[in-house]
Amino acid sequence: MITRRIKFTHQSTAFYFNASFSALKDLVPQKKTVVITDENIFSVHQKRFKGWNTIVLKAGEEYKIQPTVDSVIAQLIELKADRGWTLVGVGGGVITDLTGYIASIYLRGISFGFVPTTVLGMVDAAIGGKNGIDVGMYKNMVGVIRQPQFLLYDTSFLKTLLDAEWCNGFAEIIKHSAIKDAPMFKELEENSIGYFQKKAPALQKLIQRNALLKAKVVQGDEFEQHQRRLLNFGHTLGHALENQYQLMHGESVAIGMCFAARLSSELLGFKGAERLIGLIDRYGLPIQADYDKTNVFDVLCSDKKREDGAVNFIMLQRIGKGVVEKISFDQLRKFL
Repeated sequence: MITRRIKFTHQSTAFYFNASFSALKDLVPQKKTVVITDENIFSVHQKRFKGWNTIVLKAGEEYKIQPTVDSVIAQLIELKADRGWTLVGVGGGVITDLTGYIASIYLRGISFGFVPTTVLGMVDAAIGGKNGIDVGMYKNMVGVIRQPQFLLYDTSFLKTLLDAEWCNGFAEIIKHSAIKDAPMFKELEENSIGYFQKKAPALQKLIQRNALLKAKVVQGDEFEQHQRRLLNFGHTLGHALENQYQLMHGESVAIGMCFAARLSSELLGFKGAERLIGLIDRYGLPIQADYDKTNVFDVLCSDKKREDGAVNFIMLQRIGKGVVEKISFDQLRKFL
């Protein structure tokens, strides 16, 4: 097990890479811990949860809403969970988002940690302290920034992952390489999802590289005033599409990255648009979509990144170099 500790503003987070789920009992006391997972994870890995207080939720983004939060809080009250207890989210991005949010508001804040079980969760969703829920079609409209106590990485969970979920997670890996890591972008070009599925050491190294890349960006700008905004590459249009058209997160981000790449070509003279779009396509992700421009633009106008009639839009100067540019809504409407 490889341990890295990242110090954030109010909390240090321990990253346990190449670990086993069985190590969880060494990190938290079983009797005063509640594990939150979903029906899909629980049905496949039920034996792993033996001896743990476990709350099993319905699976899917549509359940990342306030009624789910209310239901979990009611169960915590029934368990007589107090401020000395810990919540552990075992699952993908929906579970970790919910767990962090619930832990942050229950009794005004109790400890929590994550065991991400998807590629997306391991490289992105579980990292950075953004915890929250959706409101209607608006992604993550309500939430907090609060860091987990730990992240435990057990890649054996990935063995049961569907191919679509692998593609879903690699969208965020491609994003990280595009904004911050040109050598990793080249490594992705030279390989494939199939390669990483078969080569466990290469996969573990790639996951660790991405997790620490994101953690260090967040460490430098935890509350998203400057550089952390780069992590939203592909997400502005992506979030506007995701819930409206019931896309997977990685699918929507992939479409958003292609749009942002073309916009970067138009406004910044970015030369790598076709290279990026080609990589996204090779990793089994969509590169375009038909959508209702008016409806999508209405959601964009409510984006959390908006400021005074403009949005902080992430574009690329070159592969490995993302930049934040203010774009007016009038400009954005034109390019849509």
